[in-house]
Amino acid sequence: MTKDEFIKEITKLNIVYTSDMLDKLEIYKEYLKEYNEYTNLTRITNDEDIYLKHFYDSLTIIKAIDLNNINNLLDIGSGAGFPGMVIKIFYPNISVTLLDSNNKKTKFLESLSEKLNLNVTVVNKRVEDYAKDNLNKFDLVTGRAVASLRILNELAIPLVKKDGYFLPLKANIDNEYADALDTISVLHSVVEKIITFDLYKNEGLRNIIIIRKLENSGLDNLRTYDKILKKPLVKKN
Repeated sequence: MTKDEFIKEITKLNIVYTSDMLDKLEIYKEYLKEYNEYTNLTRITNDEDIYLKHFYDSLTIIKAIDLNNINNLLDIGSGAGFPGMVIKIFYPNISVTLLDSNNKKTKFLESLSEKLNLNVTVVNKRVEDYAKDNLNKFDLVTGRAVASLRILNELAIPLVKKDGYFLPLKANIDNEYADALDTISVLHSVVEKIITFDLYKNEGLRNIIIIRKLENSGLDNLRTYDKILKKPLVKKN
């Protein structure tokens, strides 16, 4: 995807952009490639692939939710800032928190936010530790390619406000979705819809699962990662 193709496609998504936003993406792209030469952030380093698989892919979340109505957002396992940093560029009024347990990646995010002059919160913690002091906090929680859907649900949903949304961005979910349903139910949430689409010109299947939280979480909903991994939540009949 060229820059011009990117502009054309986000226009189709009704995303309003300015020249400053596009300039920030160019700075982002070049800094990502430069930083990646000595710190492993991504395997995607071709300009057109960055525009498609990082920048455009991040913004497809608009297919599932109107980001103009979101006050605060948490991006779990943000890595090099996808989708959270890209969303912040195009929706600067959202309070964005980028969470990652990898110190090298959060150092990059801190440096990048300064370079782009973006006010984001960067947190270097594991999700299950961060959740202890941040239950029921966010309008929207996102996660892209972080873990299996079942595990990701249990990590993310406690952080969502009542009536807020968790929107995992996934490729193929055929082998994950059924296993994740009990976890969603036990955590007092419901799948409202799954949006499935081709990313762009047969470049890959994408799924956005729209999960709405119905009730607040308590500390009893938090488990250690090894328990999350080994003992799936089971819905009581």
